[in-house]
Amino acid sequence: MLAIKVETENGQRHSRATAEQLAGLVRRIGGEGDRYLVVQRIPDLPEVFLQVWHDEGGGGYTLEYRDGAPDRHYGTTLEGPEPVIAAMTGWARAREGWNAGPVWERLDFGSPAPVPPLELDDEDRGLLETRVREVIVGGYATRGELAELAEDYLVTADSRPVSPEQARELTDRMWLERVAEQAAWADEETDPERITRAFAVLEAAGLTAREHFTCCRSCGQSEIGGAGAPGARGFVYFHSQSTDAAAAGHGLTLHYGGFDGSPESTASVGRETVAALERCGLSVEWDGDPGRAITVTPLDWRRRLAG
Repeated sequence: MLAIKVETENGQRHSRATAEQLAGLVRRIGGEGDRYLVVQRIPDLPEVFLQVWHDEGGGGYTLEYRDGAPDRHYGTTLEGPEPVIAAMTGWARAREGWNAGPVWERLDFGSPAPVPPLELDDEDRGLLETRVREVIVGGYATRGELAELAEDYLVTADSRPVSPEQARELTDRMWLERVAEQAAWADEETDPERITRAFAVLEAAGLTAREHFTCCRSCGQSEIGGAGAPGARGFVYFHSQSTDAAAAGHGLTLHYGGFDGSPESTASVGRETVAALERCGLSVEWDGDPGRAITVTPLDWRRRLAG
C-alpha cells in the first residue's frame, strides 16, 4: 500500500491505495463528474499534493504538483495515462527523481495575503490550543476539520475572533508539531492500530465495528443499526468522547450489543470483542455483565495522523 489518500471529483476517497488501485483510478478519469484526482500524503502535509485532470473530450492529462510554498507549484501536460501513472506512483513512493522526464512549468498563482496575528487573550488562546491539541492527539480529524473546529470554537453570539485563514495557520502549525512527534515513534504497531486490527476482525466476523463513531453514546446507540452491512449480528463502537478520554490517558470505553436486543446476544458479542482485543495484544477490563461497558486499559494512545 502507498502512504497516500486519493480523492476523486465524484467524492470518493481511497486511503492507502495500492499502486494498482492508483493506476486504475488514473485510467478511469475523463467522464463527466469524474475528471480529476487529488493525491495527498499520509500524514497530510500543508500545501503538498499531486493532482491530475483529464477530460476525455479534451486531449491530454494535466498533471500538477505542489511542494509547500507558492513558488513550488509546477504543471505539465502528458499525452496518455501511463506516464501519469509512472510519475504519480514515483511521487507516492517518494522516489528520488520521480519528476524527471516531463517538462515542468512553474505555475504562478501569486502570493497569498499575510494572515493577521490572532488577537486573543491568554485564557482564550490557551482554551483554543488545548482543544485543538486534544483532537490532534485523538488522531481522527483531518486538517480541514481541525481548521473548522478552531474557527468555530470561540464563537459567541456577537463575536467571531478567529478567521478561516487564522484557523488554518494555527492548526497547520500544531499539526506539523504532531507529525514531527510521530516521526520519532518506532515502526512497531501502536495500541490504536491494534484496536483497528481487532475491529477489522470483528467486522469480518459479522459485527458492525466502528471507531470514533458519533459524538456520544446516545447518538451511537441510535445510529449504529444503520452503519453496517445488512444482516450484522451485533455491534461494537466507541464515540468521540471516548477517543478524547483515551487520548488523555484514561483508557478506551467500548459499547457493544446484539441487534436482537437480548442479554444473551449482547454478552456473546462482549465475549467475542474481548477475545479479539486480547488476541491483538490489548488488555481489557470486563466482568462479563452485558450491562457494563468494556474498557481497554492500560492504553498508550499514539494514533498516527492521516488527514
